[in-house]
Formats: sequence, C-alpha cells, structure tokens
Amino acid sequence: MQNKGLIRVFAILFGLVSLYQLSFTYFTNKAEDEASAYAERQVSNTVEDYVDRRGEVERRYLDSVGNNPIALGITYNDAKAKELNKGLDLKGGMNAILEISVADILRGLSNNSTDPAFNQALDQAAEAQKDSQNSFLEDFFDAFEALPGDNKLASPDIFANTTLGEKVNFNMSNADVEPVIKKEVDESIKSAFEVLRNRIDKFGVTQPNIQRLDNQSRILIELPGATDIERVKFQLESTAQLEFYKTHYAANVAPYLFEVNTVLKDLVAPATSEEVEETTADSTETKDDSIEELLASEDDSVSTGSQNNPLFELFSFNPAIQQYGQAAVIGYAQAKDTATINSYLSKPEIVRLRPQDLRYAKFRWGTAEEESSVVGLYALQSDRSGTPAMDGDVVQDSRQQYTQSGLPSVGIDFEGQGPGKWAKLTGEVANEGSAIAIVLDDVVYSAATAKAEITGGATEISGSFTVTQAQDLANVLKAGKLPASAKIISYDVVGPSLGQEAINSGLISFVLALVLVLLWMVFYYGKAGLFADIALAVNILFIFGILAGLGAVLTLPGIAGIVLTIGMSVDANVLIFERIKEELAKGKSQKDAIKDGFSNALSSILDANITTFLTALILFLFGTGPIQGFATTLMIGIATSLFTAIFVTRLFIDGYGKNGKSLMFSTAATRNLFTNFNKDFLAKRKIAYVISGILIIVSLISLFTNGLDQGVDFVGGRNYTVRFEQPVNASEVESKLVAELESAQAKTYGESNQLKITTKYRINEEASEVDDDIQQKLFTALGSYLPSDLTYSQFVKGGSSEAKIGILEYNKVGPTIADDIKKDSFWAVLGSLVVVFLYILLRFRRWQFSLGAVAAVFHDVLIVLGIFSLTYKFMPFNMEVDQSFIAAILTVIGYSLNDTVVVFDRIREFMKEYGPTRKMDLIINQAINSTISRTLNTSMTTLIVLLAIFIFGGASIMGFMFALIVGVVVGTYSSIFIATPVMYDTIQKKALKQEVEVEEEPVA
Repeated sequence: MQNKGLIRVFAILFGLVSLYQLSFTYFTNKAEDEASAYAERQVSNTVEDYVDRRGEVERRYLDSVGNNPIALGITYNDAKAKELNKGLDLKGGMNAILEISVADILRGLSNNSTDPAFNQALDQAAEAQKDSQNSFLEDFFDAFEALPGDNKLASPDIFANTTLGEKVNFNMSNADVEPVIKKEVDESIKSAFEVLRNRIDKFGVTQPNIQRLDNQSRILIELPGATDIERVKFQLESTAQLEFYKTHYAANVAPYLFEVNTVLKDLVAPATSEEVEETTADSTETKDDSIEELLASEDDSVSTGSQNNPLFELFSFNPAIQQYGQAAVIGYAQAKDTATINSYLSKPEIVRLRPQDLRYAKFRWGTAEEESSVVGLYALQSDRSGTPAMDGDVVQDSRQQYTQSGLPSVGIDFEGQGPGKWAKLTGEVANEGSAIAIVLDDVVYSAATAKAEITGGATEISGSFTVTQAQDLANVLKAGKLPASAKIISYDVVGPSLGQEAINSGLISFVLALVLVLLWMVFYYGKAGLFADIALAVNILFIFGILAGLGAVLTLPGIAGIVLTIGMSVDANVLIFERIKEELAKGKSQKDAIKDGFSNALSSILDANITTFLTALILFLFGTGPIQGFATTLMIGIATSLFTAIFVTRLFIDGYGKNGKSLMFSTAATRNLFTNFNKDFLAKRKIAYVISGILIIVSLISLFTNGLDQGVDFVGGRNYTVRFEQPVNASEVESKLVAELESAQAKTYGESNQLKITTKYRINEEASEVDDDIQQKLFTALGSYLPSDLTYSQFVKGGSSEAKIGILEYNKVGPTIADDIKKDSFWAVLGSLVVVFLYILLRFRRWQFSLGAVAAVFHDVLIVLGIFSLTYKFMPFNMEVDQSFIAAILTVIGYSLNDTVVVFDRIREFMKEYGPTRKMDLIINQAINSTISRTLNTSMTTLIVLLAIFIFGGASIMGFMFALIVGVVVGTYSSIFIATPVMYDTIQKKALKQEVEVEEEPVA
C-alpha cells in the first residue's frame, strides 16, 4: 500500500480531533451531573412539583457556573456550545412543525381585499392543498387564472394598492405580478422566522433548533427540555396582535343576552307552538325589567332543569353587575364551552338582534386563573371595520415586573404617537366610567379603569399571571408581531424520564452489539479479526467525533444507525479477508495474497457501500427529525467504515506481516468452512420462484384485505404513551377510552404496564384548549387504573414521585401534514429504486443486472409489508407503519442491494476472466459459491446486531428493528435466489432471441 506514512498520520490526527470534539461532551455531562446532584440536595422529592423545581434549581446552578473554567480553560458555556447534541427522544423536549398562513399574508398584501375573485381563489387554493404537491401560493395563482372573466392581480382592489406601492401597477399582467407576490410572501415568512427565533432565544431552553423546511411556509422547531405544550403554543402561535379597546357596560349587554337565549330555544332545540307563544310573552316582558330582575330570572331559569336554556346552561352572569353595572366582565363560562357560545353569538339570527349601541361590538374571552378553567366574557367597543381604540404598533418595549401588591405583571412603554394616544384613551375612559381592555390575539388579558388621563407613555398589564406567564407575554410582545397567523400542525413531546430510559436502552444495545461483533470476528478470523476489531473501534470514534464536530443531533434511531453500521462495516473486512483466503488458496505468498485481496475486494466494497449510501441520502432528503438522524449516522458510518476497513485494517495487517510473521485469516474451527463449496443454485431457481410467488401473493392479499396498521404520521391523530403502576388490559382500557373519546385504540407498548393510546378525537380542531380537553378525558377514563393520590398535573407531566406514572410521551400529526408525509414516503421509496436502477446500469452496463436488482428489492419490500400486514394484530409490540418504518424499508433496500451487488460484482469479474469460454450458468453458480461465505458471515453479524437492538433497544424501535431483521433474512435469500436468477433468465432470453434471428436470416 502506497503512502502508508501519510495515511497513518491522517488516522492519528483524525482520532485526536475526534477525541477533542468529544471532550466537550464529557465536560458538559460532568457539570450537569454536578448540577443534578445539587438540585436533588436542595429540593426533596416530597415537595409538590419537585421535578420542575429541581429543573429550575439546575438551570440557576448552571447559569452561575457557566463562565467558570472546568478544565484547560474550557468553561461550561463553551463546552455546551460544542457538545454532541442529543435528540429530543434522548433528553426529552418538544419537536413541532409550524405552518405560517400564506393566505393571511396574501390578505395583508391586498389590504384585506373583498374582491370576489380574490377570495374565491383563496378558498379554492385551501381546498386544493389537501391533495396538491404545490405550494399554497402556486395553487392560489392557478385558481385565480382558472376563474371566469378578466381577473387581474394588478387590480386596485387586490394588489395594486398602497401596501405594495410602486411594486405593482395597474398595467402589469398576472405573470408580471406573480414574481412580486412570491418575493413579498417569502420576505414575510423570513420575517416570521426571525420573530420566532427571537422568541425561542428567550424561551429558556438550551440548544434550541429552528429551521425552514422544503415547504416554504413550514418551520421546524426543536426545544430540548420543553414539555409544557400550552406554553410552547403561546410562544409560537401568538401573532402578538396587541390592541386596546374600550369596553361596553356589562349591564347594557345583559338584556341582549337574554334575548339571545330566548331565540336560541327555537334555533338549537325547536319548541312546540304553545312553548313558542309562552316564550315570546316572557321575552317581551323582560325588555322593561331592571338589571336586578333580569339576573334573578336568569338564576331561576338555569336552576330549573325542565327549561331549555341553550346559552345559560353554559354561561352565567357576573354577580357584580347588580352592584356595579359598569363592570367590564359580563359573565363567565368554562373554557371548553367558549367555542359553542361563540357559534351561538355569530349566528345571523342572533347578530340581527343586536341593539344599535352593540351593533359593531366584539365579544371576546379573557384568560383563566391558575388551576381554573373559567374565563370571562367582554364586549369591546369598535366600528364597522373592527378598528380598536389603539393598536400595539406604538409599543417600544415590554418587560416582566410586579404590581404594587407584589403580583407578576407586564410593563409596556409606548413610542411615537403612543403616549398621546394613551393619554387620550385613558382620559375618555375616566370620563365614561368604562374600562380599557388590553387584547392580545383576540384574548383579553386585563381590563382596567382609569380615574384620570394617564401621561408618561407607559402602562401595565396585570392579571392572574404566574412569573413564567408574565415573562412569556413580555417576550412575545418584545420579539414583535408575526406577519401572519401560525399553527402547530404537528408536534412530538417526550418526557425527560422516557428520554433517560431511551439513553439507557440505546447504550445497552450498543455495547452488547459491539461486544458480540468483536467476539465473532476473532472467533471466525483469528488475529486478523482482532485487527478488524481495532479498525472498528477507530471507526466508532470517528463517527462520534464527526457527529460532534458537525453539530449533528444524536437520536435513538441515530444510535440504531450507528449500531447497524457496526454490523455493516464488518462486511468490508469480511469481503477483504475472504478474497485474501482465496488468493492464499491459489498458492500465492502472504504478501501478494494480501495485496491482491485488498485490490480485488475494492470494487465490491465501493459498489455495495455506494448503493447503501444513496438510499441513506434519499432518506435524509425526504425524512424529518429522528429519521434524518438515522440517515445522517448511516451516511457518516458508511464513509468512515470504508476508510477504516480499507486503510486502517491494512496498516495493522501489513505492519504485523512485514517481519515475516505468518497471519492466518481463519481459526481451527472455521478453517474448512465453505471450502470447496459447490451448489447448483440456478437449478433451484424455479422452486425459489414458486416459493417467492406464493409469499408475494399472500402478502398482496393481506395488504388488500387486512391492510396495514398506519400510524398517526400517515393518517393524522394523537398518540399518548401512558405508564401505569400495575399491568393493565389493553382491550378493557380501550373500551373505557372509546366511551370518553369516541374513537381510540390502546395497545401494550413495551412492558405490560405501559400503553400506547391513539385517538382522532377533535383532530381537525386547532383551538388551544383541545389538547387540555383530551388529556382531561384521558385522566378521567384511566382514573380507575391510576394511583388514587395522582393529580391531573402529575398525570400530564408523566410522574408521581419516583414512579413515573402518567403520560410519558405524546404527539400530534394534523391531517394535512399526514398526507404530505405519506406522499414524501412514497416518493422516497420510488426515488431510491430509480437511483439504484440507474447506478447499477451505469456500473454493470447491462439492464439485466438492474432488472434483477430492482426485482429483488420489490420482492423484499412486498414480503416485509406482507409480514407486517399479516402479524400486526397479534404481535406483542408496536408494528405501526410510520416514518420509522419507511426508514426501515429504505434500509432494507440498501442492504438487499449491498448483498446483490457483491454477487453481481463477482459475476462481472468471472465474465471478464472466462469470457465466452464458459457457460453463463457455470459462471453465475461459481460466483454465488465463491461469495457464500461472505454473504452468510455478513448476514450473521448484522442479525446479531439487530437482535441486540431489538431485545434491548426499547419499545419505541422494536417495530423498526423487526422490519430490518425480516429485511436482512429476505434480502440474503433474494440476492441468491431472485436477483441473480432474474438477471440470468433475461440474459438467456435475449441470447435465444438473437440465435433465432440468426437462423431466420436468409443465406445470400
């Protein structure tokens, strides 16, 4: 081997750099372990919410020591910035995909145009998005063009307005306007991205990640350690539309609400004609009643169970109205009932009842106090266009502070015309006796009165805030307003306890797989196997060093990718060692055999690893989150294993044999294994065709009749991983859940005291209270299986004392993104097949080779799908088809191709060596026989690795590993009995066809 010195220096330097990169992770873990121990000493586990309190103490401790040197002048803050990042599934936290509303941006650019064509195109684009691969903007342009009539985007009623200024003029065609709008939309989304980044930077989590996805309006956000979904939703979904309104007197609104209740009796539950007459009489009488009498009659009506009161069954008046009619709060309702009440108040028949002074009023709800779900209703003064008395564009700064009584609040400073507007508004309120409602994103945060005009350009938002809530509100206001509404369309929350368990299970599977592979190599190849083991250890060091250096994120599937790389990296050494054994059997000297063995194996090693790398690349491009982590580690592992197998192993082997030492590439137990192995595999191909045909037919029948257990990634819904104190019966729990949630599935997930619960209940609703409502129903339905002293708060946070009982993990995938994931998965699989077909065609120059390889891959994928379809109903572990399953399918494709390419490479070699002097069937059989040792050896080591992960890797990846195990077994079979026979039969038919053409050719 040439340039040994250069390779040796490079390997040593690379190893030192990897150790340097990993040292930051060591220093970080050391400091965090000390912080954790300090927090445990400071906060006893008997304290309520001790987990959250310990977390806060840890953060304060780390903040205090952040700039103190740990070692070699490295501080904790320095080390934290450069450590090996752990994914959310390993450390706990939240992963969310946020979608910015392009429709809102377009409405803003058009000055909220009322043009019928414009709004119709928006509606059609929204409908088209359910099945379209285009962006919303592209669908909008297409819909606008398709509308009848001469519709112009440059109309003064649409985009030729003051908002866009000179960018759009009346003379521009639609084709001219489209690039302008695309640029404006992109700028708005960039602005939203920066606003969200500023909010997240203030959120208080370490190493947050935010990035734009391929879909231009979607943003991926990862928040390690964040598990409070409501707090995250507030930070991410708030558009920060701050407005100030004067309120209507509650006493003036009460008579209107009585009329509303009366009319709703007919609209919601139609009454008989006698009841209608009686109700009408009552309604007429109430118009002249005093407010005290109205409230008294309301109390009577609600308490009478026989009466039908659609509004007052959900809503009750503020008792303070009787003494203070100018009160801002009209009444109260449960947060879960506000959507129903809003639907009542927005009915056309109800809106027409409004008296003149309430004609343009806005009904808005306030916030709930801590540990309460009751919210207040306000009536805000406005005009025909819905304009507030003052908007938030004049806010200069905001901060968390405290009221005079010591309660958390938010201070606001105004700029520009703000101080003057505020002084005028407070003066008007002081004269009228009304209140100023401070409204953020249509939620009333406080409503305060003023005794006189307030000058100075500052105010305070006070309410039932915790310190954290006040800090979050100040943060949102300070970061700025989003240019459009944003919705979390998919999220995944992993509790810290489950993350630690994932680390433990990942480490166990990693160490066990590594030990088994190391022992197997020594057992099979002796001292040469020991050199391969050293190269493997160097390979692992390189992988982790590169991950740390690139700032990549290590996930549980990523650990699986590394462990799988261990099994697959052995393949390169196996190929080399088997070729060296063949050269030695030919009578060559040890030096020449080693040289030729490495040289002859290189082509097979490169082809096999490149095909696997291509499938991993496609997985990286189409996958998200943990799946990208798997693809990243697999690609890095393939690259480093090539270097260590070809160069590092060679350095050790050459170094050992340079003084004439003999090196055997086998042991006494394996020396004669597969020696002179000679089977006629092609003769068995028809039997194999029949067996595979039966398996494929059974798989297809099952797929069409039984289907697959599609996860929420593909169909939308919510998943909850819930742990109980004792083992539970999944079917029994499911029946109770269905009673509460209408649709639900419960499956044992890992241990018998752990369930995975899936529901589509209210999946299309985006309201923030939906998640809380579902979790409340879960808590109610599961109450009989939970400890009697477990509170709702403990259940949601996944832990009571040290037992870790409750929700450990939950995620939601909306129907829209579920469709997108399904389409991306289809294109990922199809794309990998096309890429592989083209690569093999390029390398082997015959389409028959490509056809054989793709046929084997189709065969393997169908059988894996069929086995999942046939067995998912009774297997004792989760077999959902989700993004992880697609990752497994693509890995199976890569592995199957790896096997097939090695055989094809040997066939190509023999075809060049023997040419037309030897029959094709003899060449193919010889090629298969000569590679059988490598095929079985690699399959054995890979299976050992996969079984270790399957048994010890944790419930979350058991289905993923099962798919890989089936794929390895089927892939090994197909490379011998499907890929090669299909290639052989197509070559034979072509040759036969050519012979027939020659026979029929007329003689001159």
